[in-house]
Amino acid sequence: MIKTEIVVKLENWIEKALDKLGYKSEEIKIEHPNEAQFGDYSTNVALGLAKSFKTNPNELASNLKNELDLLVDSDEIIEKTEVAGAGFVNFYLKKEYLIKKAEEINYETVFRSNLAKVGLGKKMVIDYSAPNIAKPFGIGHLRSTNIGQAIYNIYKILGWNCIGDNHLGDWGTQFGKLIVAILKWGGAEKDLDSYTIDDLEKLYVKFHKEAEKDDTLVEEAREWFSKLENKDPEARKIWEKVVEISLEEFRRVYELLNVSIDVANGESFYVDKTDDLIKIIEKKGLIVDSQGAKIIEFENMPPAILVKSNGATTYFTRDMATVKYRFDNWKPDLAIYEVGVDQLLHFSQVFETAKKMGWEPKEGFVHVAHGLLRWKGGKFSTRKGDTIHLSDVIDQAMDRARELARISKISKEMTNDEKEEMVKKVAIGAIKFNDLAQDPKKDIIFDWDKVMNLSGDSGPYLQYTYARCLSVLDKTKIKETKNIINIPEKINLEEEALIKELYKFEEKIIEAAERFSPAVIAEYLLGVARLFNEFYGKHRIIDQKEEVFRLFLVRTTVSVLAFGLELLGIEKIEKM
Repeated sequence: MIKTEIVVKLENWIEKALDKLGYKSEEIKIEHPNEAQFGDYSTNVALGLAKSFKTNPNELASNLKNELDLLVDSDEIIEKTEVAGAGFVNFYLKKEYLIKKAEEINYETVFRSNLAKVGLGKKMVIDYSAPNIAKPFGIGHLRSTNIGQAIYNIYKILGWNCIGDNHLGDWGTQFGKLIVAILKWGGAEKDLDSYTIDDLEKLYVKFHKEAEKDDTLVEEAREWFSKLENKDPEARKIWEKVVEISLEEFRRVYELLNVSIDVANGESFYVDKTDDLIKIIEKKGLIVDSQGAKIIEFENMPPAILVKSNGATTYFTRDMATVKYRFDNWKPDLAIYEVGVDQLLHFSQVFETAKKMGWEPKEGFVHVAHGLLRWKGGKFSTRKGDTIHLSDVIDQAMDRARELARISKISKEMTNDEKEEMVKKVAIGAIKFNDLAQDPKKDIIFDWDKVMNLSGDSGPYLQYTYARCLSVLDKTKIKETKNIINIPEKINLEEEALIKELYKFEEKIIEAAERFSPAVIAEYLLGVARLFNEFYGKHRIIDQKEEVFRLFLVRTTVSVLAFGLELLGIEKIEKM
């Protein structure tokens, strides 16, 4: 577990204090209390020890507090300690320390440099997005793309050497079906170069409808896929063009979503690596023959098929080849797979086999298994049929963002191009944030009223708060507000609450990495925005005696929101 400077100090003080009292704890848990009145940090170590030693927890907590007071009396960090409840010891930080830590955020180069020390020298591979070739980018791949990119961004900012791999679905019997459809119904007059991804999808759907009436089409498709496997020039040419058309569409989508993936090694990349893989696994003694198929058995899981009885390899085979390739060529310390919860069994089998083969990274495999995306009311209205394409969702988001722009005073001063750019940022930010603000493991409900709410827990709310902060900074004559020379003697409740929240930024980035959950940062940014807007609503900033200090709070809020949105892959808006 990665720990911040203050948590390490608190642990050391508690350990020394317990030692003086004659106690030793295996684990010292330090957390932020749920309510601000109970301080900035809290430990329940006295409760656990009291239970083990059958003593009074409140008395032990009081003795611990007394010893701690002797240790931290002259420290520049701790204001005071208190005993609360049935044996909690709470720590209150000095406002000077809180402000000093907040100041560090405003010096971006230094702040980023400190964060980058966390994962220095480590390498991480993350598998995410993985849309299917020859199909428009579906809403089903949105979660993997958004969550995966955000995890990549978070680890990269923490100094890890990151490799993002887009494991495209570009191989399988479906390509035999598509080739048959193109040759039969694509139209002799239509050149393959002029096809769109929508054309490819329509042809694939037509194949299935026709195959219900004509069984011979399925056999014909098998023959064409066999030709593709054997590198038949015609089959290969059609397949390569289909991949090219699809990748062009995916690049357009990724640009819209502010997503950039390092490598795109699809399933086809590993096809010629499976023969050697099977021999290596066989040599290890893991393969069992079962009714003509080659399988791998597990103690607590169903077997995985490595080779079918007809000699064909499987998705499992190609995923094992992927693991081996990454292990041999990239040598990661950590391998993350951002793939849906429906693949839990599959990846459990892959990871277990990799461990037996000695292909496990030092820090292991992690499957970030995201839940489903559901629609409020159970149905999404689309112009293209039952399949929900991402383009349908973006179109609706753009329409709703244009309505927000129409009633905005600021937008009336914009050119049409500026207005449309703002609309795009609001729409994409709303879609992405709705996804990222939820725990990846949970199913999420897509509710347009919440997704586009300017005053609720949404992407547009964060973008609006950021723009509001910039508006304040534009109006002041005082331009240098990154640090504070004179701290006010009295800090009001709203100012104090905001400082205490801004202070936690570094911790939240680290927590998001440890939990593989961008939602930690999304929730934190919402908390910062809410506290800023409470402060903004109750206190004048410009032309007040506290102007410099309050501008510092505005400046730091800008720094946190800008950096946090960057990690989530959401674009900022300067005027809104």
